[in-house]
Amino acid sequence: MENNHPLNDLQQLMAITAEEASELTQVCMKILRKYKSKDEIESKWQDKLIEELGDVYCMFDLLLEFGIIEEEKIYNRAQVKRAKLALWSTLVQDTPELKQLRESEEK
Repeated sequence: MENNHPLNDLQQLMAITAEEASELTQVCMKILRKYKSKDEIESKWQDKLIEELGDVYCMFDLLLEFGIIEEEKIYNRAQVKRAKLALWSTLVQDTPELKQLRESEEK
């Protein structure tokens, strides 16, 4: 079997990650249009969501493995997003720590 990859590692990582993120977006949007609560989601769509999340998770692992990203920086950024969600969403309850993190980001 011929290995025919004209793209280098970085190009493959970026292209495949973008493709997988796009496929995850498509599944999320289909679920969003079709269902109003998690209890309504058919197993077919749960399976598709798991499949696409798993693919994105694989690419996350590969980005770590190839040294493109650092786990600590990703974790820190996730905390910043959590702090923002506490302000703009009902998904995360605000805490003094999250408020402090938001304030430090504003500086």
